[in-house]
Amino acid sequence: MTINRRTLVAASLAAAASPTLARTAVMLDDASLVPDTEQMIAVPGGKIYVRTNGTSTRNRLPIILIHGGPGSTHAGQLNATALAADRMVILYDQLDCGRSDAPGAPENWQIPRFLDELEAIRLALGIARWHVMGGSWGGTLALEYGARRPAALASLILQSPLIATEVWLKDAGDLKAAMPPETARLLDLCDTAGAAPEEACQAATDAFYARHVRRHEVPPPFAAYATSVKKPSDRRIYEAMWGRAEFTATGTLKSYDGRPQLAKLDGSRTLFLAGTHDEARPETINAFAANVPGGATFHEVPDAAHTLWNDNPRALVKILRPWLARRDD
Repeated sequence: MTINRRTLVAASLAAAASPTLARTAVMLDDASLVPDTEQMIAVPGGKIYVRTNGTSTRNRLPIILIHGGPGSTHAGQLNATALAADRMVILYDQLDCGRSDAPGAPENWQIPRFLDELEAIRLALGIARWHVMGGSWGGTLALEYGARRPAALASLILQSPLIATEVWLKDAGDLKAAMPPETARLLDLCDTAGAAPEEACQAATDAFYARHVRRHEVPPPFAAYATSVKKPSDRRIYEAMWGRAEFTATGTLKSYDGRPQLAKLDGSRTLFLAGTHDEARPETINAFAANVPGGATFHEVPDAAHTLWNDNPRALVKILRPWLARRDD
């Protein structure tokens, strides 16, 4: 490789940006890598993988968790299975993700079709009422589901949700500008393919992620599980729906604005969550909660960025257990 000034600058930026995460995250004592049940459920476009842990009764309704991405998997939510001591916990992979079928057809990557997956799961499992929790892009789907006011919905939990792309990009830009100057400059360059060396771009992105996405290393058992679940094609969905770069939306979600849907939610049964260091900034998420009629509940989770189930699952469970119990009706 030819060594020139650009290469040397990129190398120094990469070294400066490379994060050292503070510690390994917690795997909760009651969390389970192994499901009690698992099955493939037919949805429009194919079949999706669904796993459950725990059982539910009339007084302890199930909770389903919608993963983020687009193109991620349920592996990032495994700590939620600790709630199975109280109720059934349902995890699943969206079509073309994780262990689900992968037809690879872009026409499937539309919000209404992803919402159809929820009803297919509910009917297949014979569930009359449930709690619905979505994180990040999964929060978008949870918002759209909640706005329909389905009779099956006992409560709605929006964790670090994408509510409006315009707002998300504004917050991301502000957080990027607050990074060390050279890292911020490199992140700006990396929005354009080929404008900076890939290694330096990855290092700068990792530094941003270590501050605002995942502050603690994934526990080794969860990391191994995630590797076993991931599909090589998952990135296609992300790029088609969002784009190639974190700070620029070029995909089908580039004009998404779910703010009008907030007016359709039931404030008494809606909970918003964000981590103190979240890329979905807590002040922004709190403002969204305030725009729900009657005012939805908001909790800020300390010592956490965007991946709350990884960074501070104990605090998250402490919030969720009483919330769910009070709305088990």
